[in-house]
Amino acid sequence: MSRVTFDLDVLRSFVAGVEQGSFARAADRLGRSTSAVSAQLKKLEEQAGAPVLRKSGRGLALTEAGETMLAYARRLLELNDEAAAALQGSTLAGPVRLGLQEDFGESLLPEALGRFARAHPRVRIEASIARNTSLLDGIAAGRLDLALAWTAPGGGPPHAVDLGETALRWIGPAEGWPPQSFAAGEPLPLVMLEPPCIMRNAATAALDRAGIPWRIAFTSASLAGIWAAVKAGLGLSLRTRHGLPAGVRPLAPDEAGLPVLGKLGLSLYRAEASPAAPIGRLAEILSQELGDWPRS
Repeated sequence: MSRVTFDLDVLRSFVAGVEQGSFARAADRLGRSTSAVSAQLKKLEEQAGAPVLRKSGRGLALTEAGETMLAYARRLLELNDEAAAALQGSTLAGPVRLGLQEDFGESLLPEALGRFARAHPRVRIEASIARNTSLLDGIAAGRLDLALAWTAPGGGPPHAVDLGETALRWIGPAEGWPPQSFAAGEPLPLVMLEPPCIMRNAATAALDRAGIPWRIAFTSASLAGIWAAVKAGLGLSLRTRHGLPAGVRPLAPDEAGLPVLGKLGLSLYRAEASPAAPIGRLAEILSQELGDWPRS
């Protein structure tokens, strides 16, 4: 049996089509014709020996083989791009000062920064976890080169890349909500970060609009304290689905009669419009890692 060697260019078209939700849009993004991308998909299915796509309504969906292929395709492309970056960018050197939210510390730091460090071992990354206001202040004052932060209401530092929006969710303990100690009709206990806090403002404003009384039951300067209090059943918090630890869960939109919340944007802020090469490369990797982050 002959060994199959998958074409990375074909895999790139396949991944782009899935991520874009349309192979026509993927063709535009890749600078190819739709017919050329269709031919690549046909070649991929021939090499895989099974269909990777099936009709679903007016669109296409992944088959079981397609799901498997997508996971491997992403890994192969990442290794290819990492190797290319390592060879082409081996001369990159110097410090990069990065700040980011606690929500992304555990999930993003090991993956993205590990990938960057392997490709550019001479670049020294100085990463710090901070609150949103501190991150934006750090960019404005030049203390940070890059900051992954929630999009500031009313605008923020001028040099930013919009990474999309994600839904705000009420966060409660994984089990036992509402607790027996919380009587119906009493003010809703909230577990919140110390002000100023975008999430705190959004929670109290939504409850006020809905006519639901509330009280601050617990405050903390860090998310670790927030999650400990939520796990203990001291109250509900407001956050996104990103970076949630075991022991807490996002409540369903209609659960507990709470108001449905809006969305919050995420941006990658730069201190300079045209940053140095190491900063620009790290910004590219962070944007790629967050390209398909969950929005719900």
